[in-house]
Amino acid sequence: MDVNALQAFTAVAELSSFSEAAARLHLTQPAVSKRIRQLEGELGRRLFDRVARRVQLTEAGRALLPGARRILLELDESRRRLANLSGHVAGTLSIGTSHHIGLHRLPALLRGYTRRYPEVDLDLRFLDSEAGCAAVEHGDLELALVTLPPETPPQLVSTPVWDDPLTLVAAVDHPLAAIHGPVALAQLAEYPAILPAIGTYTRGVIERALATHGLKPKVRLDTNYLETIRSMVSIGLGWSALPEILVDDSIKALSTDGLRLRRTLGFVRHRERTLSNAAAALIDSART
Repeated sequence: MDVNALQAFTAVAELSSFSEAAARLHLTQPAVSKRIRQLEGELGRRLFDRVARRVQLTEAGRALLPGARRILLELDESRRRLANLSGHVAGTLSIGTSHHIGLHRLPALLRGYTRRYPEVDLDLRFLDSEAGCAAVEHGDLELALVTLPPETPPQLVSTPVWDDPLTLVAAVDHPLAAIHGPVALAQLAEYPAILPAIGTYTRGVIERALATHGLKPKVRLDTNYLETIRSMVSIGLGWSALPEILVDDSIKALSTDGLRLRRTLGFVRHRERTLSNAAAALIDSART
């Protein structure tokens, strides 16, 4: 069974798109389609249905996917073990990171790393922290640099790098900003909030902390992009909790008593996957 065909198959299966799979694999869409046809011909089964411009796995495709992933993971593992024997830091490092980390944390880290290890080719993908963890778990990425989950899945290993406190904020002309001294937590419940999307690790940090005080925020809107939340807060649509690094003159930090909001940023990797020298060097660079 051709490895290139299996790579094309898993990419299309995970992205539900031939064009997006082609972009990931740095191929043309016809080349991806050709590999899928060859694999279907070899197996004598149709692997994808195209319904209303959507690409969906057939029953045969669903049966093949776990085995295809295992084959590709075992092949990558063998390649890494052989490459690691030399101790040389080179090759391709596939890493995912959130937009926030990519904007505010990653550039300084990569500046020194790429100068020290110029033979490493970075395959950098921007995605939500939750998607990054899933991609590492499925073997699509070697590393993810993300907001760490409150409980690390059993197949993953997390390496904390940065403590990232969250600060309650509101517009400078918001009623909460006019309060002298600490804001009572009960007062937060009187006004709408703008929070990260449901299911995100950061949303969980905020909601769990408020729940310990018996509070449930009135959410006006939510989004995965913290910079968008800051903009919405600055025009008075609601209060929020943002990383300290995002607090600027357009919004006001609110002081409170008894509320501790913190998240941790760091790496996740697969527990059963041997780290490449390039990945190990990046983790070491971040921790020093």
